[in-house]
Amino acid sequence: MGILDELNLPTGVIYGDDVLKLFTYAREKKFAIPACNVTSSSTVVAALEAARDQKAPIILQTSQGGAAYFAGKGVKDSAEKREASVAGAIAAAHYIRSIAPVYGVPVVLHTDHCAKKLLPWLDGMLDEDEKFFKANGIPLFSSHMIDLSEESVEENIETCVKYLKRAAPMKQWLEMEIGITGGEEDGVNNENVDNAALYTQPEDIWKIEQAFRPISPYFSIAAGFGNVHGVYAPGNVKLHPELLGKHQKYVSEQLGGKDPKPVFFVFHGGSGSTKEEYREAIENGVVKVNVDTDLQWGYLTGIRDYVTKNIDYLRTQVGNPEGPNKPNKKKYDPRVWIREGEKTMKARVEESLKDFNAAGTL
Repeated sequence: MGILDELNLPTGVIYGDDVLKLFTYAREKKFAIPACNVTSSSTVVAALEAARDQKAPIILQTSQGGAAYFAGKGVKDSAEKREASVAGAIAAAHYIRSIAPVYGVPVVLHTDHCAKKLLPWLDGMLDEDEKFFKANGIPLFSSHMIDLSEESVEENIETCVKYLKRAAPMKQWLEMEIGITGGEEDGVNNENVDNAALYTQPEDIWKIEQAFRPISPYFSIAAGFGNVHGVYAPGNVKLHPELLGKHQKYVSEQLGGKDPKPVFFVFHGGSGSTKEEYREAIENGVVKVNVDTDLQWGYLTGIRDYVTKNIDYLRTQVGNPEGPNKPNKKKYDPRVWIREGEKTMKARVEESLKDFNAAGTL
């Protein structure tokens, strides 16, 4: 018995109550789902293969920059309309919705880190969600993420409430961030923030719960506990996942103490963290972990090693160590070397599925 039988979840992209059931089950059974940033059909395939072979659910997400890349770097992406970002995210969503059922796993289709300056991107995607919902009874995306952690707590909550009210009729999940994630990712740079800003206070978590709960149950919180985007030498990042347990206890007490872990937490800036840090965070209610940086490195290594090994076959179209007239097409066909990147990215996703206790949960 596992997720598919116990929760009666469909395979492919899931929505609404199915997402809520999945995250509730993950929190109860103490596992988290890797959230893989995807930028192409190739990275989508690598993540889906890993989930299929490890018998686990998966979260596929596009950042604003990743969505724009999905559309093509030659497409205009103005700050006012975010044309490429919106079009690329929609294209990725339709591709993932089409291909995910083939892999036989539940997929949460998510968008990542929408900062204040990127809200036109979210607006464009929600327009498409509402159009899709009107025609199909479900939104296009399972969930979206708003990152207003650089703004005041009041503005952050007020803005997120506005968007949660828009998402609620579609039973669409909303992830929000409170407390800054340090480092730099996809153009959002928090490398020089005050260290204290990396740690969220329990009172702020309760403010969010008070504001969101009357509107919708479909939300999660990326709380800061020293998280930093990117990957750094051991000892350079001071994570305190035990703080999430204190947040859970505080919110539980405010709600009457019946549920010891009432909050759905998200772990941002997870690349390079230890297994112990991951698992302590999961013990304290983390159901989703972002692993973008490690997956980028994973994808590169397969291609890098292939090129290094076959360099004498990749200098010219014709001519190699086997002879001056020998063709090299079978070596430089993109399907060959891109596939090597998929294999090594897949292996890195599988590692995360195991580390987060998600492997074998189907």
